[in-house]
Amino acid sequence: MKSRTIRALQSGGAAFVGLAALAACGPAGAAKAGGRPTFEGRGPITYVAGKDASGSVQEMLDRWNELHPSEKVTFVQLPTDPDAQRQQMIQNAQTKSDAYTVLALDAVWTSEFAAHRWIDRLPEDRYPLSQMLKPIVETGKYRGGLYALPFSSDGGMLYYRTDLLKKARIAQPPTTWAEMKADCAKVKKLPEARGMSCYAGQFQKYEGLTVNFAEAVNSAGGVVTDAKGTPHVDTPQAKRGLDFLVNSFKDGTIPKDAVTYQEEDGRRAFQTGKLIFLRNWPYAYPLMAKKDGSSKVADRFRTAPLPGLNGPGASSLGGHNLALSASAENKATAIDFMKFLSSQEIQRFTLSRAPGAPTYEALYKDPKLIKQYPYLPTLKQSILHAVPRPRVFQYGDVTAAIQQQVYAAMTGSTSSAQALKDLQQTLRQQSAGE
Repeated sequence: MKSRTIRALQSGGAAFVGLAALAACGPAGAAKAGGRPTFEGRGPITYVAGKDASGSVQEMLDRWNELHPSEKVTFVQLPTDPDAQRQQMIQNAQTKSDAYTVLALDAVWTSEFAAHRWIDRLPEDRYPLSQMLKPIVETGKYRGGLYALPFSSDGGMLYYRTDLLKKARIAQPPTTWAEMKADCAKVKKLPEARGMSCYAGQFQKYEGLTVNFAEAVNSAGGVVTDAKGTPHVDTPQAKRGLDFLVNSFKDGTIPKDAVTYQEEDGRRAFQTGKLIFLRNWPYAYPLMAKKDGSSKVADRFRTAPLPGLNGPGASSLGGHNLALSASAENKATAIDFMKFLSSQEIQRFTLSRAPGAPTYEALYKDPKLIKQYPYLPTLKQSILHAVPRPRVFQYGDVTAAIQQQVYAAMTGSTSSAQALKDLQQTLRQQSAGE
């Protein structure tokens, strides 16, 4: 679910002072009493994340390097596509290479990487987890231990045209799917809305489709998998969620070409005046608010929680976490760097330069930040009510199966009922194989 390139920019961060070196003892990765690993080794490390088009991540690394000249961090930039990032990280782990040190994992990858012992369990007492939003912290845990340190989050929001809703005498943004469709019908009667489509999200056959499908299921009262990873997609609730997507394509609520949309496609469609409503991440807000002529909707839109079947819906919980490669060297440096990069001071600094979803609760209440990013109060509610995507060992297989079946249903190759039946069988087999 953020484009993913821009969302990856939210990962940057560093504290300016006061991060003392953590004492280390015993061999790197070895377990001491209680089964917790210890960390040792100081020196150069790498930070591995998706491509950073703006250079903001490198700016944060430069700040660390200025303060730690003998423990410099090199930025290893992976492709923009999250699936490609995951595959390269897995390949590095399987070959037990020390080329990757600190990994910027999609929040949903934690269980898979921890279960395969590709990443180390982290020392919880060295990080200010109590100051972070609880749902975000939980994305970094696996079987009671912390394996990934939250440093950026993400939540889906509904972008809507305030000017058109006002002119159609619609007082509030919709809270249900039915309300959204009714609002669209009213707005499309306006001369200004001629040729506009109602709604779009991310529906191309990639990770964004898994996100949007999971949100539809969760917003209809269902779950894709339960806390144990058991699939529950062949249910009335899941069908109501998938039917919302399928029927919206059929009745024109979602335009036909949205089956090719990723994040940036939807953003461009909304800001050029082609959409009344859009599901997207917070990164899109300042881009669409620009007053340099690139956006036709500047000062004409706001954000609201995603709508659902009977009330506000539930976003998929996005974001990235920091994890320590089990095969890395200089792990004492890595532990310090992760604290440095995920600090509240750095998240504030990063937000002053680029949009994001901070992990610290206090930043959602900061008047200066809210003035800069009016979406923050809505985003906080989105995150607090968000549901993680399936937290399973073989996430890559699960998301591929979801994309295949959901895409087939949306494009009319199969029915919603058959798609969910086949998906349930596939996910059950994958779960049994784990």
